[in-house]
Amino acid sequence: MSADDRFARVTTAYDQTVFGGDASGLAEAERGLDAVEADAALARGRILHARFLDERARSSPSEDPAELPLFERAAKLYQALGDVRGEAEALFWIGCLHQVIRRDNETAVPRLERSRQLAAQAGDSLTESEALRHLGVAAHQAGRLDEARERLEESSRLRRAAGSLPFVAANLVGLAYVAAAQHRSADAAAILDEADAIARAHAAHAIVRQIDQARTEIAAE
Repeated sequence: MSADDRFARVTTAYDQTVFGGDASGLAEAERGLDAVEADAALARGRILHARFLDERARSSPSEDPAELPLFERAAKLYQALGDVRGEAEALFWIGCLHQVIRRDNETAVPRLERSRQLAAQAGDSLTESEALRHLGVAAHQAGRLDEARERLEESSRLRRAAGSLPFVAANLVGLAYVAAAQHRSADAAAILDEADAIARAHAAHAIVRQIDQARTEIAAE
């Protein structure tokens, strides 16, 4: 149901209550507004996160203090609504913030694990793949290279099936770092070649820059 439909329900419920003496539609109309609020909070939080990532490419940005409360509000509303898919996505972004911005995997990983579980339950392969990607990053940072490879490969499999190839290219960068850490230098080079071909074919310029950086860093090891 669209936001416009939900707002229309509010008007209908109001009129039925005030003029018809029937307040039975108020609760459902309010739930509709909770869903709109959850969607808006999640979307606004994602904008703030994207802004952080964009600024990080040029400087050392600070966390926007509004970002985490937006994601937490969305998660709370989705949970109350019984929206498993929405809750999974909100939990992913909470975990992502703790990992990417705060560098706190101890806090991030339980949220990412729960997000993955709920996303799988809801049949949301995109959020599941996002959670798996960041769980792979956490495993890599903790030195659990086999686990990192498994998580990233499963994330990539889900994204290939969905046709989201720029995301696959980003995952391949992570897999190249894992291969290099496992002293599989030929695999690392081949993985980066594949990532580069995908990224250039889809005008994923930010990923191309990550690939170039990975080549430089892996060559220097």
